[in-house]
Amino acid sequence: MGIFERYLTLWVALCILAGVVLGNLVPELFGVIARLEFAHVNLVVAVFIWVMIYPMMVQIDFSAIKNVGKKPKGLMLTLIINWLIKPFTMAALGWLFFRVIFADWVDPQSAGEYIAGMILLGVAPCTAMVFVWSQLTRGDPNYTLVQVSVNDIIMIFAFAPIAAFLLGVSDIQVPWETLLLSVVLYVVLPLVAGVWTRHRLERKGDGARLNHFLRVLKPWSILGLLATVVLLFGFQAETILAQPQTIGLIAIPLLIQTYGIFIIAYAAAWWLRLPHNVAAPACMIGTSNFFELAVAVAISLFGLHSGAALATVVGVLVEVPVMLSLVYFVNKTRPWYARKIGYAQ
Repeated sequence: MGIFERYLTLWVALCILAGVVLGNLVPELFGVIARLEFAHVNLVVAVFIWVMIYPMMVQIDFSAIKNVGKKPKGLMLTLIINWLIKPFTMAALGWLFFRVIFADWVDPQSAGEYIAGMILLGVAPCTAMVFVWSQLTRGDPNYTLVQVSVNDIIMIFAFAPIAAFLLGVSDIQVPWETLLLSVVLYVVLPLVAGVWTRHRLERKGDGARLNHFLRVLKPWSILGLLATVVLLFGFQAETILAQPQTIGLIAIPLLIQTYGIFIIAYAAAWWLRLPHNVAAPACMIGTSNFFELAVAVAISLFGLHSGAALATVVGVLVEVPVMLSLVYFVNKTRPWYARKIGYAQ
């Protein structure tokens, strides 16, 4: 495991701090960057997200889908959690907290935007970081590829309709054109580019060229992630320092959602008697978010300084430490899990 994976929390924390500090010291710079947009899509953020996502898409081996039938229960668990449970529990929690529990503390317009940001997080299941969580929990790498590949195919078709439906139910009307453009820009195009690149590199029948290419790309992917974090927190820096209580209010339902979904997924995996190396990545995929896509769509739909963008940024703030705590829990309970389902560790 590389230095990035080992010290992931540290790098992200430093970038969050750098973003907040720079955003308050040189707000004019972030203002200039914020104005560089086309069709409500910020061009700088789009470039960094592409740099971050593209290497992850190249890793996806769609030929692995033919192996789905060998262990279908793990894949079904992932898909049910991602598409039939998680988006709706997130929308319900957002409505409960910001329309009921926190109604006296947040104005209705801001509350609606926070709910929208949470919904976008809930409808965007994790892609890029799945490989890190799977590796940290000793998951089956080939099966993780299958889960990610099938999940990405479904996301191409399901993200926009589910997001639009839930945003509409929450009385937040958004233009379909912008939502579909975001899906094409941040999912379809990098996915097509990744598949084409992988096909070109594997034409000679060995993986040496592909592995070399991925090693070359990896530092750029890391830089893309860290630069995106700096930018996002820089855009929201003044709000973060001026309204720390808002960050706390948004974080509460996000924490409940994350831990709650994990409990459902881990319990279901135990009930289904999935091997631990399949159960662990299945639960991690279902629990974590494709926050890069959620942030990009929130910015496209509502603007860089909107409550929706802030909610997705808080999702970034919450996700890394929470997911690392779940990695620790999964690894710690591996012997217990193995004994309960009768599999070797």
